[in-house]
Amino acid sequence: MTDDLLAVGALHAAPGTKTRGTVPADLGAVTVDIPLTLVNGAHPGPRVLITAGVHGGEFTGIDAATRLAALLEPAELHGQLIVCPVANPPAVYQGRLGVSPLDGVNINRVFPGDPEGGPTERLAAWLFARLLDGADAFVDLHAGGIDEVLRNFASYRLSGDARLDAKSSDLALSLGVEDVVVGLNADGGNSHAAAVRAGVPSVLVETGQLGERDADSARHLVDRLYRLLRRLGVLAPKDEADAPVREWVWVAGVTSEATGLWYPEFTAGDDVTQGQVIGRVIDPADGREHKVHTPAGGRVFYGMHGLTVAPGTELAAIAAPR
Repeated sequence: MTDDLLAVGALHAAPGTKTRGTVPADLGAVTVDIPLTLVNGAHPGPRVLITAGVHGGEFTGIDAATRLAALLEPAELHGQLIVCPVANPPAVYQGRLGVSPLDGVNINRVFPGDPEGGPTERLAAWLFARLLDGADAFVDLHAGGIDEVLRNFASYRLSGDARLDAKSSDLALSLGVEDVVVGLNADGGNSHAAAVRAGVPSVLVETGQLGERDADSARHLVDRLYRLLRRLGVLAPKDEADAPVREWVWVAGVTSEATGLWYPEFTAGDDVTQGQVIGRVIDPADGREHKVHTPAGGRVFYGMHGLTVAPGTELAAIAAPR
């Protein structure tokens, strides 16, 4: 048995035990309680961090993380597991959107955060300093939000470090998700990009759409997480073949150029060609129509389903085979 105590703030788990509770995060103007489950295995092994609830309205990952935390037993574990099912309580409980009601900031654009910044930047910094530090692998669970269609996929970022990139790739492969989108660099403020820059193998998992609350999808995601934990050696191995995987790279993001009502002509998973009309934005005042064309061909992995849009609203994200 390992002698290492697993602790986050005042919450701690001795070797061979599991602890559930909350830890306060000081965001400057407010303090929020971050729910955590700490599972400290009876046997030595890697430390894994699983987060969900980075955005509001993305329920599949929150549900799956909570189910996983309840199921895992320390006696079965080789290593340590930190499960954070609601990483961004203001957005999850108050906003149900991609941005925080505290400051209008999308936390998944500002990682690794700033401990002296605004509330969302401080939360990002808290999550990285308190949860990611010391991790050997990181899994961030997302879903299509309440206004978003989405085709399930996993994603990892290339860092330029061949060994690190191989570990991130293996995390994505182990999940058994059919489509894996590869980010060709680790730039930007996404959680898994910032984690890779910190040297932690990382994968983002997108499962579910339209803010659906679907128990079967959550259970299926738990099964995928079990596969990943077995691959890492956190759980006992099982004879299971890797599912066929197709790799993709992002080639285009389509944004609205007008304010109005959005009428998409696609759904997630559709293949499109360059220049194809994928929807129209209609001005409700005068009926003027703004056609939206794709800047590149490929497959739509997620897109806007909501009716009302403004300039800069993301309408679709397109990837092409790698």
